[in-house]
Amino acid sequence: MDGERIWNREFESMPREEIMQLQLERLQVALNRAMRNVGFYRERFGPLDFVPDGVRSLEELARLPLTSRTDLAEGYPYGFFAVPLREVVRIDAAPGLTCGPAVAAYTRNDLVHWTELSARVLTAAGVTADSVVQIPFESGMFDAGFGFAGGAQLIGASVISVPGGDYRKQVQVMHDYRTSVLVAMPSDALHLADEPARLELGPRGLWLQMALLGGEPWPEPIRREIEERLGVSAMDNYGVRVAAWPGLAEECEERAGLHVNEDFFLAEVVDPDTLEPLPPGDEGELVITTLEKEALPLIRYRTGDVCSMSVEPCACGRTFARISRPATRTDDTIIVRGIIIQPGAIADTIQAVLGAPTEHQLVVGQECFDDVEIRIAVPAQHAGTEQELVALARMRGEIERELAAMLGLPVRVSIVERSSLNGPDATPRVALDLRGRAG
Repeated sequence: MDGERIWNREFESMPREEIMQLQLERLQVALNRAMRNVGFYRERFGPLDFVPDGVRSLEELARLPLTSRTDLAEGYPYGFFAVPLREVVRIDAAPGLTCGPAVAAYTRNDLVHWTELSARVLTAAGVTADSVVQIPFESGMFDAGFGFAGGAQLIGASVISVPGGDYRKQVQVMHDYRTSVLVAMPSDALHLADEPARLELGPRGLWLQMALLGGEPWPEPIRREIEERLGVSAMDNYGVRVAAWPGLAEECEERAGLHVNEDFFLAEVVDPDTLEPLPPGDEGELVITTLEKEALPLIRYRTGDVCSMSVEPCACGRTFARISRPATRTDDTIIVRGIIIQPGAIADTIQAVLGAPTEHQLVVGQECFDDVEIRIAVPAQHAGTEQELVALARMRGEIERELAAMLGLPVRVSIVERSSLNGPDATPRVALDLRGRAG
């Protein structure tokens, strides 16, 4: 996998001054498109006396209010589309259990751009026309898998698409077809690492050289474990489903952050409390604006991911800004296997089964990397007699089935004492992500 690791040197290595000028020109077009065709932006920006053609610097973007996931949910399903439906050729609904649905939409041009961006991500990781790329398609990364497959095919690599879930079958296919690149989620890689020994292949019985992973947070200790157990170089990438995943940012061989594809996205880091832009190097919430998206443009979209940004050139030759690997969020949202879970959305299911509201806690990573547990405080009306506790045990099973069906993930429900939900400050914690505890 040696050789050129930059797919489009013309743009990815463009001088900073030219990048910023290109962003400004594309920003004016993007703002015009959004204000002309999306009612939300027209109503939000109109009272500000904001004229897109009058924007003379990228800093002026900070005059505009931010867009949230709640805004997108309120516009569901077509409220944020900037083109007629007949021009939309692909729609992806994000999987998960959230307080509001969100979709990604693409025109033909958007798909062409997405393929280009995916090729950049794959090339940065080391994929070439000689690579054999295996992509497990499953609910958590189905749309991302579609994007990765397009990028790999553009590069000229061979692509193997195998339905996810059956890890033994995945490893057997890897062995038989001499797969050199795995594109998946970190939790997939950890499960796959268990199989070679069971199949008596051993780690070196595979031809894997690289794993391109994403879709959920994975700290450096997990990276080292995956590399050791699978004998690969594990690379990261970052995306936002409603904008692009893969394609927003990718890790290069220097592993010094993720390069934002700035000709397609304008990235800001803002203070989560004041919402004011922060200077390079300061940690805050990542905000993105799409510069080329036709079907569903996003202006100053709050990702909820916490990172810092550097605009210093990278030793790899790219001049695009880099963001640190996001590891925390500004809200209680947790992403497991590419599936979005908002603890607040779990409450309705629990209440519907129990017949009364009760406190609960979402815990991820207790028994293994992608373990999902819902801890429910014993409701007062069920804590009295043995008969009531038996009924509660039956309802626990029903809650597990309901949540698993909605998430597409196995879910464990535990009935616990109210005090066990408290954090160190003695107040309840609605979400607990233990996947980074080793780092």
